[in-house]
Amino acid sequence: MSKMEVKTSLLDNMIGVGDMVLLEPLNEDSFIENLRKRFDHNEIYTYIGSVVISMNPYRALPIFTPDKVEEYRNRNFYELSPHIYALADEAYRSLRDQDKDQCILITGESGAGKTEASKLVMSYVAAVCGKGQEVNKVKEQLLQSNPVLEAFGNAKTVRNDNSSRFGKYMDIEFDFKGDPLGGVISNYLLEKSRVVKQPRGERNFHIFYQLLSGASEDTLKKLKLDRDFSKYNYLSLDSAVVNGLDDAASFRTVRNAMQIVGFMEDEVQSVLELVAAVLKLGNIEFKPESRVNGFDESRVKDKNDLKEMCELLGIEQSVLERAFSFRTVEAKMEKAYYARDALAKNLYSRMFSWLVNRINESIKAQTKTRKKVMGVLDIYGFEIFEDNSFEQFIINYCNEKLQQIFIELTLREEQEEYVREGIEWTNIDYFNNAIICDLIENNTNGILAMLDEECLRPGTVTDETFLDKLNTICAEHQHFESRLSKNQKFLTDHSLPHSCFRIQHYAGKVLYRVEGFVDKNNDLLYRDLSQAMYKANHSLMKALFPEGNPAKVNLKRPPTAGCQFKASVATLMKNLQTKNPNYIRCIKPNDKKAAHIFTESLVCHQARYLGLMENVRVRRAGYAFRQAYEPCLERYKMLCKQTWPHWRGPARQGVEVLLNDLQVPAEEFAYGRSKIFIRNPRTLFTLEERRRQCLEDLATLIQKIYRGWKCRTHFLLMKKSQVVVAAWYRRYAQQKKYQQIKSSTIVMQSFTRGWKARKILRELKYQKRCKEAVTTIAAYWHGTQARRELRRLKEEARNKHAVTVIWAYWQGTKARRELRRLKEEARRKHAVAVIWAYWLGLKVRREYRKFFRANAGKKIYDFTIQRIMQKYFLGLKNTMPSMSPIDKSWPTRPYTFLDEADKELKRIFHLWRCKKYRGQFTEQKKAIFEEKLEASEIFKDKKTLYPSSVAQPFKGDYLEINKNPKYQKLNSLVEEKVILADVVNKINRANGKATPRIFLLTKSNFVLADQKSGQIKASVPLPDLTSVSVSTQSDGFFALRLKEGTASASKGDFLLSSDRLIEIITKLHRSGTAAAEREQINVDISDEFLVQFKQDKVCVKFIPGGPRTGTVSPASARTTACWRCPFPLHRDASVDPPSPYPSPVLPVPTLGLLNPPPPISTPITVQFFLSSDFK
Repeated sequence: MSKMEVKTSLLDNMIGVGDMVLLEPLNEDSFIENLRKRFDHNEIYTYIGSVVISMNPYRALPIFTPDKVEEYRNRNFYELSPHIYALADEAYRSLRDQDKDQCILITGESGAGKTEASKLVMSYVAAVCGKGQEVNKVKEQLLQSNPVLEAFGNAKTVRNDNSSRFGKYMDIEFDFKGDPLGGVISNYLLEKSRVVKQPRGERNFHIFYQLLSGASEDTLKKLKLDRDFSKYNYLSLDSAVVNGLDDAASFRTVRNAMQIVGFMEDEVQSVLELVAAVLKLGNIEFKPESRVNGFDESRVKDKNDLKEMCELLGIEQSVLERAFSFRTVEAKMEKAYYARDALAKNLYSRMFSWLVNRINESIKAQTKTRKKVMGVLDIYGFEIFEDNSFEQFIINYCNEKLQQIFIELTLREEQEEYVREGIEWTNIDYFNNAIICDLIENNTNGILAMLDEECLRPGTVTDETFLDKLNTICAEHQHFESRLSKNQKFLTDHSLPHSCFRIQHYAGKVLYRVEGFVDKNNDLLYRDLSQAMYKANHSLMKALFPEGNPAKVNLKRPPTAGCQFKASVATLMKNLQTKNPNYIRCIKPNDKKAAHIFTESLVCHQARYLGLMENVRVRRAGYAFRQAYEPCLERYKMLCKQTWPHWRGPARQGVEVLLNDLQVPAEEFAYGRSKIFIRNPRTLFTLEERRRQCLEDLATLIQKIYRGWKCRTHFLLMKKSQVVVAAWYRRYAQQKKYQQIKSSTIVMQSFTRGWKARKILRELKYQKRCKEAVTTIAAYWHGTQARRELRRLKEEARNKHAVTVIWAYWQGTKARRELRRLKEEARRKHAVAVIWAYWLGLKVRREYRKFFRANAGKKIYDFTIQRIMQKYFLGLKNTMPSMSPIDKSWPTRPYTFLDEADKELKRIFHLWRCKKYRGQFTEQKKAIFEEKLEASEIFKDKKTLYPSSVAQPFKGDYLEINKNPKYQKLNSLVEEKVILADVVNKINRANGKATPRIFLLTKSNFVLADQKSGQIKASVPLPDLTSVSVSTQSDGFFALRLKEGTASASKGDFLLSSDRLIEIITKLHRSGTAAAEREQINVDISDEFLVQFKQDKVCVKFIPGGPRTGTVSPASARTTACWRCPFPLHRDASVDPPSPYPSPVLPVPTLGLLNPPPPISTPITVQFFLSSDFK
């Protein structure tokens, strides 16, 4: 709505009737029709005097924006269209300006929007009150308390996805300026039975689902919870997920709200631990167990959930288990479940009360000065279900008290206003529900009193005995009905079952089923459970269960639930009577929780039990409409000529003149001190109709005056425009004529100036040509003179050059002649020198021939060879290869006669280099390479599997038997140090199947043990081992052949298979060789060998190229004597762990294999033949 469309009165542009007091005619049909009409036009608020009726739209409407808050701020209640902001503003201004404590009572059934209404009231008050850092902090804490209480106190029901399952009353405290200082919250009747059981289609409290959906994995691990809802018995699964509710996001909102309110992190963790404990408690189940004395007792079936719950609460498991079992010694198993559920309900309800008290500590006012208080009550509405029990009885009793105080306060407010305005008060007849309240709360004959008396009575107490007592005492009460009462008129009423009673409330008759009344009223928690909870180490347990303190044992019976609630209601009523009441009646338009649907029967039912029609009648019993004199005169002054357009006197005199001029009957209105009171709505509507007609006449008059003014203004504007246009035209015509004259003058001037300029130009050109002719003639003359001089100079230069050239040629000729002469002389001198040298040499050879003829050649040869070797060795010093034993490079020899020396030097250098390299080894590495060397001596060029094992180090203990706790027992049974520990496959002697066994090798024996249990199956001393047989292929089979006649050989030899065959046999061979007194263990490498199996000898034959199935299949020819076992040759090198030793560790001469061939994937078939068949 724009600013021009803002309403100035409740009566402007009404859709239906904004105030039900003005409804005409007044009956139930017109009342419901008016609500429907306004609801269809998105008008969800309607007044009954100062009472606001709120319809739940089930969708977001643009009527709660900050602009709306400013629109209703500091405005009269009836000044704008009905809105909850108008009531909130009226209450806040009355509290701030008139120093009156206020209370806002919000009632209605589940799903009608009570919680949202309370939020809107609090948000409006927070928006219009003062600002400041401290004030904003208080407002934020008050607002953030709602998400916390909703998470722990609200749940999804069939009527509402966010239904409040407790009553809440909040006192907001303000200072003298109207700024909030803090607040106090009171809670009433939490529906704790929902913790252990929920009706179909409903959920448990929100916090359970929020915790499991939104908590982190680390938090759930600490709380010992799982995200799966189905693992918890207390959570219903049919409605675990609700459309439109994001439990994970809500959990984050709740955690943030708790921090803002002031909860410490350890307090939040403690609360979540209690929530988790309740879930775990629901999973505890019992089983019956007979005792020797003949009595039955219950025991916990699965103690895992009990253990986790005790860990969360810090309580000993045996203490809690004994508390459950001790109470059920002489009772059936149902008592155990009753005790479990009672503990869960009490634990959750007490935690909720602690939460409310903790919030109160954070939001309470810090100052002790006098405060103004605004209370907001959000409590259950009147409930009428198909099956009504103790909870509905208590709720409806509370609503009876609220209806009673509503009637009393409404009549009192009416009476006070009449007295304040000086108008005579007339008594109003209305239904007083005090008789119904007395039926319920009377201290002697009231239903609650009789229920308490029955609970405290010794002997057998049941719901039936309680009903019998009601039938005896309340039979003659006019609002009590029972089939078994003494009243004869209900004996044939088949709509009233035998186990029920009916009460005629102000909102209608309600049938209550008496089953469960006694148990729910008792609400007992066994003392041993309280004491067990008190012993817990949890930070909250002692505060939640103070009665469990053994030092303060109180034998007095705790008050019943009905007695406690009755006292709470009495305190609430006393509190409300000290404040000025403001009412919000919430109605839900349909049961489908959908927008744009208005179910008349449902709305009519709610209007009846909310007493809205009776409220309208009470309001209309006196004067239906009242208004201050100033706004009344301002609204209707156009109906009288004396008051229109301005009234100069007092407003009351103006209203009197107005009503006298309109001839309104005197009995239809009354003059108060500051207000005019109108008795009948028809009078008000008549005034409104006459005002509407008058406004139409005034609108016509205004239109006439406006049109005349508009035409006159238009004429004057046209006249003024004509003068301006004429002036501008005359100016334009003169400017155009001046431009034409100016253009003609300029043309004439240009022609004259051009003729003069051309004449002067011709004269200047003639003078210029004369000067140019003189200059040209002089130039030609000077050029002729210059050319003549140039020719003369050139001739002189040519003559000088010719003389120079001739002289140069002459000098060259002389020089060449001299050069030829000098060369000829030099050739002659050289020839003489050569001849002389040859001659001297000949003389020397003749003189010394007798000394050098015998051994000159040998000496020269030896000298030459010595120089060549010296040069070779000096060169070798600078070109030596690296110190790596696997480096095969060597400098090339310069001459072929050095071949033998070169090879010997290379060999000596390699041996020296290997010695230096081995000197760096530790004892452990030496042992490893000794094993590798021994494996090379045994298997090199004999076993195909050997090359793939060269690069793999021998680790020995692959199972880490000394460190692994799984083999602790097995390690304790082996006394000597374990040399090798690995898992091998033992071939069964009967059927050829492979069974995994742990193979342990020590210095004196080898052991075979079960892989799972660690039990030793066989222990064989090494002296009993004669030989080991393996194939030449790449398989892992090996046979341990035992000495015949020994105890170890009673069952025959062992046929085993292992991926580490090379290492196992090498270590066996070394162990046998190390002992001097033992015979050396022989290693037989053959593709066919005999094995002793008990009394039979079996031939094992290895055939390459068998099938790849990997299973043991009997041969077709010999079904009883032969098995074919295909196995791969060895493990793929890609999956074996890489060797931790670098390649230089394996010297070339020692092992003889640096680059093993790639793994062979061809399988081998192993055949076993009995010795008879083999023969």
